[in-house]
Amino acid sequence: MLSILFPIALILGTCAARPKLEYNPVPFTAALQARQSTQNSSTSLRIDLGYDVYEGIANRTSRLNIWRGIRYAAPPTGSNRWQAPTAPPQNRSSVLSAGSFAPICPQGPDASTSINAVNQSGASEDCLFLNVYSPSNASGPLPVLVWIHGGGYGAGNGRQDLSSIINANNNSFVGVAIQYRLAAFGFLSSDEVFRNGVVNAGILDQHFALQWVQSYIGLFGGNASQVTISGESAGGGSVMLQDMAFGGTLGQSLFTNTIAASPYLPMQYGYKDWVPSQAYYAFATQAGCAPSLPYGAHPQTIFNCLVAKDTDTLINASATISQSGNIGTWAFLPVTDGIFVQDLPSQQLLRRRVNGKNALIGNNANEGPSFTPQNITTEEDLIAWLQLTFPLFTNDDVAKVLLYYPSSNTSTHSGAPLYATSGDMGASALNQSSVATGQQQRADNIYAETTFVCPAYWMAIAYNDYGRSSYKYQFSVSPALHGADVSGYFGPLAPNIGPDLALAVRQIWGNFITTNNPSIPSTIANGASSNLSSSNDASTWPQFSMYSPYQINLNQTGGTPFSININQIGHNITEYGMPGLQNNITLVNAWTWEAGRGYRCDFWRSMGGIVPE
Repeated sequence: MLSILFPIALILGTCAARPKLEYNPVPFTAALQARQSTQNSSTSLRIDLGYDVYEGIANRTSRLNIWRGIRYAAPPTGSNRWQAPTAPPQNRSSVLSAGSFAPICPQGPDASTSINAVNQSGASEDCLFLNVYSPSNASGPLPVLVWIHGGGYGAGNGRQDLSSIINANNNSFVGVAIQYRLAAFGFLSSDEVFRNGVVNAGILDQHFALQWVQSYIGLFGGNASQVTISGESAGGGSVMLQDMAFGGTLGQSLFTNTIAASPYLPMQYGYKDWVPSQAYYAFATQAGCAPSLPYGAHPQTIFNCLVAKDTDTLINASATISQSGNIGTWAFLPVTDGIFVQDLPSQQLLRRRVNGKNALIGNNANEGPSFTPQNITTEEDLIAWLQLTFPLFTNDDVAKVLLYYPSSNTSTHSGAPLYATSGDMGASALNQSSVATGQQQRADNIYAETTFVCPAYWMAIAYNDYGRSSYKYQFSVSPALHGADVSGYFGPLAPNIGPDLALAVRQIWGNFITTNNPSIPSTIANGASSNLSSSNDASTWPQFSMYSPYQINLNQTGGTPFSININQIGHNITEYGMPGLQNNITLVNAWTWEAGRGYRCDFWRSMGGIVPE
């Protein structure tokens, strides 16, 4: 909990009314006209966007043309801080090199046990840029993948190399990786911010980048009518919020397909609720904008004071407050604003009010250990952690959680063996994994399901009706920690992921991007190192539905054991690498998986009143 608190009435000051945020489907009209009048002079690497002209680079190894550091919005600095993004200014005096990455956005890490200096080298408030990867031999408009990076809405950048996943799919689509404002710069929220600017600025940046794609991706060989948005963790959570944008009324105007891996859903408060407001006041105090005059003296508003502050002061204040909460939490997060984000995801997704048409949704087997204290050895420890994590819970609510998550009363510290569960028989993730057992695993799994797994289930359900389709998968390569799947999608490969599985997961994504269906040939699903010739379930991947709640389980067998220390856990575990890894891709019941995961997700949805998700 943030330690710097102020009464609301003392610091609101006076604020002018803010214009209502509205959906603008074509924010680049002037630039489009300028671009259309000059596009005939563009070469394959020189792209005239109307407001800027960029010169990309050709990579002969990947056979991709690449443009790095393309500006998609005006600098969100000075008076543009905490305002909705706007079109870039025109700069047609010279051709801009697109051979290097632009600055990343200022970083605000999650909280741990202490506040540490954050390396902000290469970071700048002026960071609304994107990168494009396009096949050099494209014969016509290609489908488009837009990647939204993760990092808890406080860290990360758009420098993910999309070359490997494009190459694994025969260069059959165009890739775009975007950046968006982070931490306090992107997710500062309070009544004062709402009335003077915008909340959810980082989410609006993403939305604006998707509008940019609609306007310009054709110049890079992409098809604006066949866009897939994707992301992992906070990137997956961002995809979820774009799916929900404006109450799910945008249809397929910005994208057709959704890929969300481990969609991050922290507690989503209202924009002026106590929690985001206290983060606002703590940030203001850290930046030197605390109220100094008594109530009624009409001091300068905090908001205007923050807008006038220098960049370094705000960067340091943002990083400091970002690290000031409970372990595994971020201080600045998306909020329900009533306009762009109109409801809790658990509730809006239940009503199936979503944008786009098709969804591919995944989660990892063991999402929780990176975000929970790794010293929970007794049920008393677990209850104390539950009360800290869910502050609105009554004793009855805690008791209900314990009933849904029964204990085996074993403990990691008692010498219990560590091993990955099969998911459909024997010990379950309730008390067992390759990382922890007993009460510690109980906590890890509660966090995993509330924050990543159940949002994945809710998203999959939201797209299984009204002419839409959804497909569900789990990444189970032990230890299958949060974020471990990203190496498989994009590389470089982690030592416990074999090349056969990497090719399979990349083609799963690629087929979904290009054909709206993630099914892959059995030869790819079984893997080149396998002697199997039988049909694999992933070759006829069934759509996810409540009457047929099946998912594909992405796993491996065999391999050579090695020991590795996982920093987040604090002890060594055994993993398996090459040689000897073989694919083990199967179809499983997601609802009964891990002793009834689907039923527990229904429970968490019912708790939306006190667990705002």
